[in-house]
Amino acid sequence: MKIVSIGEHGMVDRLDIKILQLLEEDASIPYTEIARKLKLNESTVRKRVAALKQEGIIRKFTVIIEPAKMGLNTVAIIGVDVDPPKLLEVAQKLCEIPETRYVATSTGDHMIMTEIWTRDGKELSKIISEKIGTIDGVKKICPSIILEKLKV
Repeated sequence: MKIVSIGEHGMVDRLDIKILQLLEEDASIPYTEIARKLKLNESTVRKRVAALKQEGIIRKFTVIIEPAKMGLNTVAIIGVDVDPPKLLEVAQKLCEIPETRYVATSTGDHMIMTEIWTRDGKELSKIISEKIGTIDGVKKICPSIILEKLKV
């Protein structure tokens, strides 16, 4: 299958993929460094990144945080089952919990999956019982504590 350029089809070519790979390794890499590594002009890199952002392929530039280094020693993935008519409402309320890192609706074992970072198990239990468990429409909460992230 041929990969076409960004444009009417919203796809990327091999050069865009190389740029994306470098940005995934380090989102703070300067365009001049990307250009040097790929033997391009800096303006070419700048235009391609702008196009990738315009097309929504790059949604944002971010950092990966090590929660334990911030005193957040308990990381949990929590599956939440809800009354189907309340799915989006519950998902939105989960987004409003400050300790929540992400919320996604899903298929499979649970209707909603969320990741929560807390100082310890006691704080996690409090969030589960007082914040998640009290949301109207929540039927079941299934937490799994992450022991070690091997790939991010």
